[in-house]
This record gives sequence, structure tokens and C-alpha cells, in this order.
Amino acid sequence: MHGQQNPNIRSNDNLNLYTSIKIVIIDDSLSKMAYSNTMNKHRRNILKVCGSLILGMMTSCLRNIAPKGDGNMLQNKKLKMVLAPTEQHWVGDGFHVHTLIQPTPDLYPSISPFLLMDYAPPKEFGATTKKQGVGEHPHRGFETVTFALNGEIEHRDSAGGGGIIGAGGVQWMTAASGLVHEEFHSKEFAKTGGTFEMVQLWVNLPASKKMTNPRYQGIKNDQFPRVTLGESSIAQIVAGTCNETTGPCKTHTDINAYIIDSQKKDKINLNFKDGTNTLILVLRGKVVNEEKSHLEKSLLIFERGGTSINLDLEENSKILVLNGEPIDEPVAAYGPFVMNTREELMEAVKDYQSGKMGHL
Repeated sequence: MHGQQNPNIRSNDNLNLYTSIKIVIIDDSLSKMAYSNTMNKHRRNILKVCGSLILGMMTSCLRNIAPKGDGNMLQNKKLKMVLAPTEQHWVGDGFHVHTLIQPTPDLYPSISPFLLMDYAPPKEFGATTKKQGVGEHPHRGFETVTFALNGEIEHRDSAGGGGIIGAGGVQWMTAASGLVHEEFHSKEFAKTGGTFEMVQLWVNLPASKKMTNPRYQGIKNDQFPRVTLGESSIAQIVAGTCNETTGPCKTHTDINAYIIDSQKKDKINLNFKDGTNTLILVLRGKVVNEEKSHLEKSLLIFERGGTSINLDLEENSKILVLNGEPIDEPVAAYGPFVMNTREELMEAVKDYQSGKMGHL
């Protein structure tokens, strides 16, 4: 899924790719950049490939790594930027999202290995017999991670993966060499209706892993370990390690992912490896860092340098914490494909059209 996609993609003469990202080429050997993102909101859902690709080039240097701190002492990761939510738009008919990050050349060095984040804030859906969501569409070269915060999501893919997750559950799908999948509200949730909230994250894969076999992980809420941070905040560990406790989701590169709830005012400290990227999404309440307050839907992005982040959480606050080892390799992205070169993108389009990624 992606925040600007056509829900009715099929492998035919006209491949409909659903994004305002045309061709993104981030090459770490170049420093100049040219980026075109001219799709307006009335055209954002469709880009057509009719024998040739519409190209929009962008290049950037990915070696802009912050200096490493003294390994003998904790050094705070400084807040680099705060991103406000974009205008909401529909993904299919089931996900009303803000797209918070995309891999532009200016931003990618600060968010890698993460590529894209869509956040669907709480929304009430009425009871229906209709399938609401996104139909069959392809992916190659990366992973999609869906955090179900309220409601239920049902997934099915051409590699045999699939399942239903409810509130607190996570689906971690490794597209890798390629597959097609679909995502809908579960039948039971559609039948009763209710509050729906989710985050979907795209996670890049290094070149050595892009053509490995697909993998699906569906983890339910009660399968995640939890640890206490500060006085009373509870961290649900999705992936990586927190306070010597490891989450169940398997990753191809070093990634930490936590959902932290604080029912009372609290002070917490997060520690990560120096030289890594860290993103914090405020889902509920208010977060204070470096004496500055950040409200719901704010995305905090930190410098690579440093190992420690201090946060003050207001009463009834909830945050999503993401930390990862950057993948400083060239990135070529076109719609649902994320590779390293333009030629690999062309091959991905051809393989999808020829049916090599399968069908549902």
C-alpha cells in the first residue's frame, strides 16, 4: 500500500502505478540534484506506463553522516527537523492517510532505511458488507510494515502469506524479489464497523537482499514483549531490542521499533547506536524534547550522531519509535518498486507485466 495508489492495479498493457514519485534516483557518487514532483492531488493516483517510463530524476549525496560521538559517554541525538502532516488523502476506500515521509534526496539520508510512512488517524467506519481497502498491487525491493492501532486489517499475497491482525498487531511483509498483495479491513470489522487507525511503513532493503524470497510475518498484540520505561511508560517491542528485551519481528538490517504508551506524565530515555537514524511519530498526546513541545501527528527526525534521546511524555501520550542502520546505497524508486538502478526498475515493471510476481 502507498498513500497515493490506484486500488485496481492489474498486469496489462497499461501498468497503473500509484505515486507522485516518478523515477527517483539517489546516487551517492553525485551531489547535484534535480527532482520533479508535479503530480497534483487530482492526478496523484495514476501514472501510466505505455511502453516507456516518465522520468523524474533526483540525485543526492548519501555520505552526509553526522560525526560520531565519544563511545565512552552518552551523547544526545539532537532533533534535526519536525515534519507536519500533509493533507489527508484516500488509499483505496479503506485508508484515509497523511503521507509523512517519502524518499526525496534532501530527506532520505535522515530517514534511511525507512522510505515512506502513511498514517491513518482514528476514523469511524460504519458497518458494511463491502470490502474496504486496497486491491491487488505489486511490490519489489523493500518491506511494508503495517501497525494496526485500532480496527482489523486482513492481508493476502501471492507468495502465500496472509492473515488478520487487530489492535496492537503488526504485519511485516518482505516483498524482496516481488509479489502482489491486497489489504482490506477484515470481514468482521467491516460487519460491525468502528474506529480504524493504522501506520504503514516502507523499509528499504540493501542491494544484497532485494532479490531474496518474500516473507510474511503476522504478529498479534499479545505476542509482543513489553518493558517499563521511566516510572510507568510501557514500551511494546516490535523489532530490535529495548532494555535487553528483543521483539519478535525479524529484520534484514538493524532496526528497532517500539510503540510506547504513557498513561501518566513521565520522563523516558531511549538509547540507540551512534550513527543511526531515529524517527518518532506522536500518535496521541504531547511530547517534549529539548524544551520544545510536539503535538499529535508530528514526526520528529533526529541527527545520526549521538546515542541518547530524552523525552517528557504528557498524560495519555502514545508514540511510535523507529530507529535503524542507514543503507547508504543508490536508491531507484518508481511507484511500488524500490531498487538501486533505473535498469532494475525497468526489469521490475517487465516482470510484473509478464506475471512473474504472481497473482491472487
